[in-house]
Amino acid sequence: MKAIRVHQTGGWDALQIEDIATPEPGAGEALVRIEAIGVNFIDIYHRTGLYPQKTPFTLGREAAGVVDSVGDGVNEVRPGDRVAYALTPGAYAEMAVVPASKLVPLPDGVSTSLAAAIMLQGMTAHYLSRATFPIEAGHRVLVHAAAGGVGLLLTQMAKRRGAQVFGTVSTQAKAEAAKGAGIDVVIRYTEQDFEAEVREATSGEGLHAVYDSVGQTTFEKSLRCLRPRGVLALFGQSSGPVPAFDLAKLGAGGSLFITRPTLAHYMLDRDELLERAGDVLGWVERGELDVAIDRELPLAEAAEAHRLLEGRKTSGKLILKP
Repeated sequence: MKAIRVHQTGGWDALQIEDIATPEPGAGEALVRIEAIGVNFIDIYHRTGLYPQKTPFTLGREAAGVVDSVGDGVNEVRPGDRVAYALTPGAYAEMAVVPASKLVPLPDGVSTSLAAAIMLQGMTAHYLSRATFPIEAGHRVLVHAAAGGVGLLLTQMAKRRGAQVFGTVSTQAKAEAAKGAGIDVVIRYTEQDFEAEVREATSGEGLHAVYDSVGQTTFEKSLRCLRPRGVLALFGQSSGPVPAFDLAKLGAGGSLFITRPTLAHYMLDRDELLERAGDVLGWVERGELDVAIDRELPLAEAAEAHRLLEGRKTSGKLILKP
């Protein structure tokens, strides 16, 4: 079968398409014939070595397809089931072995492309808005990279909860996409100081929460956007890691909170996974959540997908097709 392999971490040329042996499912596992693969920033972190892995490895942690076969003791899925998953390594391939407990059945009205576009980012937006900082009506929140995959979904979920949503974007086209998702205040960070814009729009009161996937270049200003006892959810670092930080600044800023959440800790068992994924997939099937797919590319063009994502040239999700 074909797979995108990394033998040495680095730039886009580290992604090599190769023929490798088709894996066999063991006890408690299923072999999935992949139809669509989600491309995420964590894939870039793995490719570059920011998040180290033992080489060689097959990239990717999100996909959807059809169960081909199952190992001993599997009762969660059967051959022929349409399924999706997130966080299990090895998704940039034609086939992948996945723990059966990590597979989510797909509703009839959700295609495998939509599922691959929504699983990781949709559940991320879900836990951020429902658990990390549970948004309530009247809350004011800021979403960085508001026209990105998570940003567009998080905005919609925040609006469902009754929040006033601020969002940062880089271009006019992305501003329009963010407005389409329901953003109340769009800030072009390439032309405007988002801290100043937030302070002015809130009459100096600040925000209840900031959802920050950018990291290094936004961190300090994100903190200064918060009201007393506000929460900064730092769930990514697309601009680089945040440097060492003096915790005393949290007290000086108004007894602020910082958390560094990850999806794995918000789907600790199958019940939590099915509940979170069930909400997201159900909203998609009923047309209550718009999923923006920027484009679909052949698996062999994985390097191009990374170039587009790193260059901030996308609005919505990138999908690879085996």
